[in-house]
Amino acid sequence: MSKYRSVYCGLIDESYVGKEVKIAGWIANIRDHGGVIFLDIRDEKGVVQIVSNDDNMFNGLTKESSVTVVGTVRKRDENDYNDHISTGTIEILVSSIEVLGKAPNELPFEVITSTNVGEDIRLKYRYLDLRNDKVRSNMNLRAEVLKFLRNKMDSLDFTEVQTPIITASSPEGARDFIIPSRKFHGKFYALPQAPQVFKEILMVSGFDKYYQIAPCFRDEDCRSDRTLEFYQLDFEMAFVEEEDVYKVGEDIFFDTFTKFSNREVSPKPFRRISYKDSMLKYGTDKPDLRNPLEIIDISEVFTDSDFKPFRGACVRGIKVDNIGDKPNSWFNEVVDYANSIGMPGIGYITLLEDGTFKGPIDKFLTDEDRKSLINISDLKTNGVLFFIADKKEKVAAKNAGMIRTELGRKLDLIDPNKFEFCIINDFPMFEYNDEEEKYDFCHNPFSMPKGGLEALSNENIDDILAYQFDFVCNGNEMASGAVRNHDLESLEKAFSIVGYSKDILETRFTSLYNAFKYGVPPHAGMAPGIDRIIMLLKDEPNLREVQAFPMSVSGYDAMMGCPSELSEQQLREVHIKVR
Repeated sequence: MSKYRSVYCGLIDESYVGKEVKIAGWIANIRDHGGVIFLDIRDEKGVVQIVSNDDNMFNGLTKESSVTVVGTVRKRDENDYNDHISTGTIEILVSSIEVLGKAPNELPFEVITSTNVGEDIRLKYRYLDLRNDKVRSNMNLRAEVLKFLRNKMDSLDFTEVQTPIITASSPEGARDFIIPSRKFHGKFYALPQAPQVFKEILMVSGFDKYYQIAPCFRDEDCRSDRTLEFYQLDFEMAFVEEEDVYKVGEDIFFDTFTKFSNREVSPKPFRRISYKDSMLKYGTDKPDLRNPLEIIDISEVFTDSDFKPFRGACVRGIKVDNIGDKPNSWFNEVVDYANSIGMPGIGYITLLEDGTFKGPIDKFLTDEDRKSLINISDLKTNGVLFFIADKKEKVAAKNAGMIRTELGRKLDLIDPNKFEFCIINDFPMFEYNDEEEKYDFCHNPFSMPKGGLEALSNENIDDILAYQFDFVCNGNEMASGAVRNHDLESLEKAFSIVGYSKDILETRFTSLYNAFKYGVPPHAGMAPGIDRIIMLLKDEPNLREVQAFPMSVSGYDAMMGCPSELSEQQLREVHIKVR
């Protein structure tokens, strides 16, 4: 018999009745029934009840202490069965118990209910929080998914390659985490935002299909779907086109979500939606297709309108059938929501049986306006048409998208038992930065422009599209990918549009620029987000719930006490002075 354990707690069943066993784990609960004391002992495989008639045997024990127990397994009375645990028909009559690690009398929180306490204290005592069954199940699923994904990529003939964590800073769209060099005075390393440069160099190196479970680091403000450190299934393929990557991505997502969930998964091939259509119909480039509501453009109706807020503005409409009989309070809640997201208000009209409208916007409409709105929106009796307007198209689209989502929520239109995937493609290559009054890359700076070098000569930069795509599920961006721009002249032209000269391109992307001079193949790839996959599978509200040791939303790690100050000696070694 092992010094600490002969069998796991959760694996003991009736076949062990009459046998002596040794278990090891943590005290999950202590119950004194007056002369008979019960303990629940928990390990990674489950919980088992132990019992003793000797009060002294359990003297001084505290919950969450680690112990080893020797005893004989016996059948419980049928009236005492516990259907909530796998070991509910048996218990262990204790002959000896040894405390291996004693826990204090007062705990920061009860482990069994840790998910109900504040996140800050949970993360500070994460080692206790991880003992919670729900939290642990997230980690166990993560391990299973990672194993499945590795096997999947192996079956598709991809080669796993680990790329460096310490690398060079590169302008890839987000802020780098930088590392000062001790040996090279005044110079810095950086943590990779993604293995972008390395995976493209692997394609130049002759690897046909590469993948890895890659850690990525971005010094950006955290939110529910973004943390400072995250993992992605990074893969790249040589001598392929966009559709080749789509097929691999569809296989990965469909197979993973059908294996690890009982919910309905949209069939392959996933629906393809252009960025332009997505922004119009859904007001976002990551639409939740479980919501059947669509946005329409009704700007032309109000081109010469006497209603000043709509005149010459971008006006979007959302038609909802059969809700005209909702009480005024329901519509007031929609107005309140619109105000909460910064809109000055929201207009709406209801089509009545006699063909007339009612609603706060109706008095500003002409008879011609009413006919046009019915035709454009296909509005039916008792249907409501909501109006969202702004002078800027991007603002109108964004607000309409948020109103669409809120209406879907209020009307209970979103089926929680579905995973609706789609692929958003044909992204603009560039987007205008109003604050800096210059163009930036819309997505990945290494994407191939549609039409190649010739397209980059287009005088209307906003019309240039890229072989750039996102996989989206239930309103979440699940992966981003692209056909890469492997032509140096085209790369130089693309970077010049956003203000990077050829010299800067050569300096900031030295390795890639030089490698592309040596017979670079056409290549493409994408990177599904591991954390987001687990988050959706477990229906968790944020990424931190599926990471073992996440930082808080503020970017602080209370358990490790970081970020922390360094000693003067440490700062001197890397030539840093804090100002």
